[in-house]
Amino acid sequence: MKRIGILTSGGDAPGMNAAIRAITRKAIFSGMEVYGINYGFAGLVAGDIRRLEIADVGDKIQRGGTFLYSARYPEFATEEGQLKGIEQLNKFGIEGLVVIGGDGSYHGALALTRHGYPAVGIPGTIDNDIPGTDFTIGFDTATNTILDSLDRIRDTATSHVRTFIIEVMGRDAGDIALWAGVAGGADEIIIPEHDFHMDKVAKRIQEGRDRGKKHCLIVVAEGVMGANEFAEKLKDYGDFHTRVSILGHVARGGSPSARDRVLASKFGGFAVELLQEGKGGRCVGLLDNKVVSSDIVDTLENGKHQPDLSLYDLNQELSF
Repeated sequence: MKRIGILTSGGDAPGMNAAIRAITRKAIFSGMEVYGINYGFAGLVAGDIRRLEIADVGDKIQRGGTFLYSARYPEFATEEGQLKGIEQLNKFGIEGLVVIGGDGSYHGALALTRHGYPAVGIPGTIDNDIPGTDFTIGFDTATNTILDSLDRIRDTATSHVRTFIIEVMGRDAGDIALWAGVAGGADEIIIPEHDFHMDKVAKRIQEGRDRGKKHCLIVVAEGVMGANEFAEKLKDYGDFHTRVSILGHVARGGSPSARDRVLASKFGGFAVELLQEGKGGRCVGLLDNKVVSSDIVDTLENGKHQPDLSLYDLNQELSF
């Protein structure tokens, strides 16, 4: 394989640029040509494709977001859209494609695989919700961004003896809420993967107050409910001097952490090696601290990411 392409798709994640850099430099080092595709699958179908040289990825490893840009393109779910994409890849002579993104991006790579086109998926999403890997690019940075906010909110919550409901990203996965909540000493963590009871939450808040506790932090993953809705429901159980903070897209931005830069570099280099060996239809991941690849069809059809619920139980024991 002498010519490969790269695209980023779906929500951006810190470390995507580091992955693009690694793929580009590893491929050029190995004697291959590299083409960047702007705006994900939308840009692929539109033919918004350009050759990348070593200088194009210089000064990028420390930058958040993705300099190839991203866009959602539901039309790629249709066979017509997929065949148009392959037509553009053939037009540019691109023999293999690396797709960096989350679940929707993986399904795009899966569609290409089913048409016989070699594609490799790299997990890039702050939600950490991709099967086949323990961690995704961007998760570590996003968690630390939220943790910084939690630490700041704790200061004002203590000063005013308030209960703060803090909403974080995590539509279907509670990893950000869980990890940041444990690291930030949250009193309660509300995630999609675990049931909760509002009366028990209220009881724990009151017990803390009775002991003289000066603050309460409740971290809520957006997939459960919004922070404002949670605060309204909590009112039925008493006046806890509640305030709401919605952190939202702040988690996606910022310079990637060292861990995310290294993870992205490892994933990018390994993806190139797979394509060099003619191996498409694979997705890259980290399992037991080792970089591995798995069949993308089997991973998406049979795999399911599960958060470490032992962290949830541990937080219940530590936050009383």
